[in-house]
Order: sequence, then structure tokens, then C-alpha cells
Amino acid sequence: MIKKIIKNLSNIPGWKTNRKLVILESDDWGSIRMPSNEVCEDFVTKQIPMGHKARQRFTNYDTLASKEDFEVLFDTLKKHKDIKGNHPKITAVSVAANPDFEKIKANNFTEYFYEPFTKTLDRYGLDDAFKMWQLGVKENLFIPQFHGREHLNVAVWLRDLQNGNKNTMQAFEYQCWGYANENPLGIDYQAAFDVEFEEDITSQKKAIEEGLSLFEKIHGYKADFFVPPNGPFNNSLEEIAASKGIKYMSASKIQKEPQGQGQQKTKFHWLGQTNSFGQKYITRNCFFEPSDSSKDWVDSCLSDIELAFKYKKPAVISSHRVNFTGGLDKKNREFGNQQLAILLKKITIKWPYIEFITSSELGANLK
Repeated sequence: MIKKIIKNLSNIPGWKTNRKLVILESDDWGSIRMPSNEVCEDFVTKQIPMGHKARQRFTNYDTLASKEDFEVLFDTLKKHKDIKGNHPKITAVSVAANPDFEKIKANNFTEYFYEPFTKTLDRYGLDDAFKMWQLGVKENLFIPQFHGREHLNVAVWLRDLQNGNKNTMQAFEYQCWGYANENPLGIDYQAAFDVEFEEDITSQKKAIEEGLSLFEKIHGYKADFFVPPNGPFNNSLEEIAASKGIKYMSASKIQKEPQGQGQQKTKFHWLGQTNSFGQKYITRNCFFEPSDSSKDWVDSCLSDIELAFKYKKPAVISSHRVNFTGGLDKKNREFGNQQLAILLKKITIKWPYIEFITSSELGANLK
């Protein structure tokens, strides 16, 4: 009952509209997670911790998307249209790079190096996958936006490598880091902008600047929407993001802003709120994670959407790449797309005046 009250209250503040807007935001595209089933099995054998059950869906199913993954996803999206004849379109929250493991090792972990994610695709034998990214943009189905230079807290990870942390070193040999790492402050390697020490913020500014430049070089346009991985983010970083073209920031409604050494500040955000750099905040209010077997995500997401519309809010749906990839398990991809198809069909039937838009298109409406 308390959760229901909080959900209702959280939808009250911020920008309102009578339009029935649906935004599909999907995180993690371009990032390394689990390289192969063999690596996953070795992690289990070597007792590298995978974390709680909800996290294990990422180690079991999440990997770089293939051409076939995109073909299935685009086919799913094309089977549905809104009142204006537009297909659903995914705001693909993506990284621009991954670590260059060979260079890092060659320099004895003293310095960090990265490679464009397109090079990572080539190394994984997925050289035809990026053409699907480009096709998605061309057909207005899959629009990349910024998730960070990489989905990795470089400073924390590099210090653990330098200190010879056993699990970190073992995972490094498999060219990944996506296990349940331990940190005195509870910082997850995946949380790229969490702050262990205040001085880490300086290198994070560089990561944003370089990441946005690389994003533009790869995709041919500037990103204008930024979703910090896993949530933790020091708001001083908004300035460099704004200077590089970011107009819209994703934020939790209740943000725990890391300051370093375990210190946090609590900040409150709402849809359409403007920060000191003129950026608008976009907050999520709906969730769709079918690779997590803990609930019926179609019914749950429909309830979230209904609540959003009740308070005249757009339905901003949070999802992840893991729901749509089949490189580790084809059944995962089949189920995720099946569930997405059911969700989209039910949305268009229940709300015939629905409009599918991207996060940037939503941002442009936030006056």
C-alpha cells in the first residue's frame, strides 16, 4: 500500500500533457558484459561471484547485440504503429567505447586505454552489427543516445587491477568485468560515475568529454540526451556534458549524489526540471524487464503507463539491452521480443491515440 502511494505521489510533480506519449528507453547498447557461455561457466567454476538473482540475468544473457538480434527487434517494432502512423522507436542509451585490454595489460595496469565500441564489435566477430545500428537510425526505429564513454568505473577498476585483486584480475583475463565486485564503499564497476574519491571526478569529466566526441565521430551527430550508468552521478559533471551538447539529463526522482568517500547528498528531480546549465531532466516512471522472471512485466508496465497517464505524464519506459539479445541464449531474445510485442499491442489497443516518440523529442516538448 505504501509503495502504491509513493508511486502515485511521484507522478504528480513536473511537466504535464494531455497527449498519450510513450518513450522506450533501453540502456547498455555497445557495452561489453558477458563474452560467452564458456566464460560464464568458468566464472562459476572459479567462484567469481555473480551477485543476487536479479543481477544474474545480465551475466546469463547480456552480451553485444548481433545482426540477428537487431533484425528480430526491428521486425517486432515494425508490426506496431501509433495514431500518426509511426512505429515504436527505441532511444538506445549506448556507450562509445570499451577498454582496450591488450594495451592496459601491456602497460602493466598503470594507464587506461579504450577502443571505439565498433572495434569491439569487430573483435567479437560482429562486424556486420553496426550496419544495423545505422539502419535503425535511418528507419527511425533505434536512435542511439549517450550512456557514457564506457559502462565502467575506470578509476575503481584500475586501482583494483593495480592492487592485484584476485577476482578483478581473473575477469580481466577474460576481457570483462561484469561480476559482483566488492568495494569498501559498495561501488559497482558498472556504475561509471560513482565516486570513490573526490579526485575521481576529474577523470570522469574527461571520460564524458572524450565519450561525447567519440559518439559524434561514430554516429555522425551529437548526442543530446545522457543517462549515467546505474544512476550514481556527481552533478558537477553536468557542466562538461552541457558544453558538449547534452540538453537533457536522465535522473532518479530521488537522487543520492555521490561526493566521494561514502558521502552523499540527496537531490529531488521531476520531469521538465531545469538545472543551472539549462538542461532539462527526464525521469522514468515505467519499467519493462522481461528477462527478469520475478513478475509479469507486461501487466506491470501497463499499470505503470496507466498511472502515468492518470497524472497527465508521458510514459517513460525503462528497459535494458539484456531483454533483446540472444547471443548467449536465443530463448531469451525470443521471449523478450514476444513480451515486447504483447506490450505494444495492448498499449495501442487500450490507448488508440498513443504517440511513440524518443527521449530527445520528449525533451524538446519540455517548455
